Amino acid sequence: MPLTTYQPGPLPTTIDAVIQQLEQLIEACAAQKDRIGYFAALYHKVTVRVKQGIQNGEFEDGPRMERLDVLFANRYLAAVRQYLHKEPPTGSWTVAFTATHKRRTLVLQHLLLGMNAHINLDLGVAAVETMAGQDIDTIRGDFNTINTIIGSLIFEVMNEINRVSPLLSLFGFHATNESILIQFSITNARDGAWSFAENLALKVGKPPADWATCINTRDGSIQKLGQSLTKPKGLIRITMWFIHLFEWKNPARVIGAFYKQEKKYITTAELDVKKKPATAA
Repeated sequence: MPLTTYQPGPLPTTIDAVIQQLEQLIEACAAQKDRIGYFAALYHKVTVRVKQGIQNGEFEDGPRMERLDVLFANRYLAAVRQYLHKEPPTGSWTVAFTATHKRRTLVLQHLLLGMNAHINLDLGVAAVETMAGQDIDTIRGDFNTINTIIGSLIFEVMNEINRVSPLLSLFGFHATNESILIQFSITNARDGAWSFAENLALKVGKPPADWATCINTRDGSIQKLGQSLTKPKGLIRITMWFIHLFEWKNPARVIGAFYKQEKKYITTAELDVKKKPATAA
């Protein structure tokens, strides 16, 4: 069923507006039991933490970090809109969104597919766009800080995944191994994203076809990586089938495990108040 209740306005220009649109998407997915909400809920958690990092001065350049966050998020939000309007997003996101229609895809797979598309492809593009032709190395410190922030959320996220998927330990992901599973994906994706960003930065000022070719080539590789995540083979396929038997089946309940409504940080009402001019007492 299409997400008829998700009617976003223009793409965000601030991190507050990003959080608001993510909340709109999450709530629409929960109401209509759409698995697109799984990654959206995780991404909301990360974005809120990045906002806190900016407020706390954890980045070298807060305003620049907000620009990066907005450009980064807009690639995801634009991909969601394209998919919902039956327009082709990047191949990387097509794999992730297509998997949301397959009941036997594990929650963990959904999250990793989203991370694969967003970090392995979108992050590098957003970093280069943020620098707008300036030296890409200037942003590397803040680029790496994002990885630290995501790492700080691992324990919380793994606890939530284990609630949703109680037999996930059949993979052998116990204690520190759980962190290794997610951290491996994030760390390798981060490093790969930076290498891609450096390569893409070399295309700035060159013919547009060079830029597009670089992104399309990267997208093709990441799409294949995503496809490999959706097609387990041998004994692991049997194990995943068994894990799925005991995993939560209600998408709204799964989304709720990652997204706590009572912990919202930005609401539509708050944004409306910010937009209103102050009145004299």
